[in-house]
Amino acid sequence: MNSKYQVVFCTCPDSDTANLIATTLVDRELAACVNILPGVRSIYRWQNKRETSDELLLIIKSLIEVYPALQASILEVHPYELPEIIALPIAAGLPAYLNWMDEQINGR
Repeated sequence: MNSKYQVVFCTCPDSDTANLIATTLVDRELAACVNILPGVRSIYRWQNKRETSDELLLIIKSLIEVYPALQASILEVHPYELPEIIALPIAAGLPAYLNWMDEQINGR
């Protein structure tokens, strides 16, 4: 399937960062909606050491065509040296919701 819609995941260290990224993306019309999920515990390897961090997860609904600008906007304000920014295509969705997404992102 060749979807034009995507979900982007991004973890944040705190509520202020999560809110800043979410509002930036919506205000710039790069995301139709951003969900902020608290209570995420991340366990990962960084610089040859296992780390554990309590984070918040952003679930960003967007269009694939705006991904470069969306990624640049996150990098502009994210405090991590290497933030998690992972995009997955949306295979299917409620047509009315997908149409709403189109309207929210640059009026497409």
